[in-house]
Amino acid sequence: MNSSTLVGIITGMLLIVLSVLLSAEEPGVFLNLPGLLIVIGGTIAATFISYPMKELRQVYRSFRLIWRHQELAVDREIEEIVRVSILLGHGRLSAIEDALARINNPFLRTGIQLVIDRTPPSDIDALLKWRIFKLRRQEWGEAQVFRSMATFAPAFGMAGTLLGLVNMLQAMDNADFRVVGLNLGIALTTTLYGIILANLLLKPVAIKLERRTEQRVMLMYMVLEGISMLGQKRNPSFIRETLNSFVAQYEDEIHSPSLEEIEQRVEAESDGVTTGEGGRVR
Repeated sequence: MNSSTLVGIITGMLLIVLSVLLSAEEPGVFLNLPGLLIVIGGTIAATFISYPMKELRQVYRSFRLIWRHQELAVDREIEEIVRVSILLGHGRLSAIEDALARINNPFLRTGIQLVIDRTPPSDIDALLKWRIFKLRRQEWGEAQVFRSMATFAPAFGMAGTLLGLVNMLQAMDNADFRVVGLNLGIALTTTLYGIILANLLLKPVAIKLERRTEQRVMLMYMVLEGISMLGQKRNPSFIRETLNSFVAQYEDEIHSPSLEEIEQRVEAESDGVTTGEGGRVR
């Protein structure tokens, strides 16, 4: 179970409910079933219109993945590449075939198979890069579905608001301000539902899927580099150190500060410079 997803959703819902309970004299006015039906039903309907059923089935599978804690087996992939390089150096092709049967990563298994089949390095590189491109496009498309839904939800919230305003204008003929206020409240809560659905669930899901794709692509490029070195019959120790450096460099770039953060640090360091007697910097 991916605890961050569950904690984030529960925390967000609790904060919203607590804010309603503390601020509203009648919390029940925030319960608007017709508005909720318009937002959720309209978002789902627009999504079905926008995308084919085949892609939506993949999206359902991806949505289930965000609830699972998935660790990338980077160290295991490196060790498998190094083990194959040792076997390849000793010419033990039968042992490599046995090792291939125990490799779970199909991308790595395909690359090693191509190497032992003496496929030209340029062909291996082209094929594996095409598979990386295909995976990235497919998973980017799945995340894009949730981004589209995050766009639809506030729009249908506004549609529900307009319907509520129409009802409010009709109620003004009776000069019953209580009915007018009730309809206005219903109209505004529909927009609230759309904003909450888009920003508390749909956009975060899209971001999480994009981050997952980025990490998987990093692993695939690392494997591609290892396969390339296998084809060149590089030393196993060199392969291990190169792949470890590849992963470390990737992590550094992901967690490196932005330009704005660097400028803020420089300004803070400049402000923290102390001066001695006579105004000299020390």
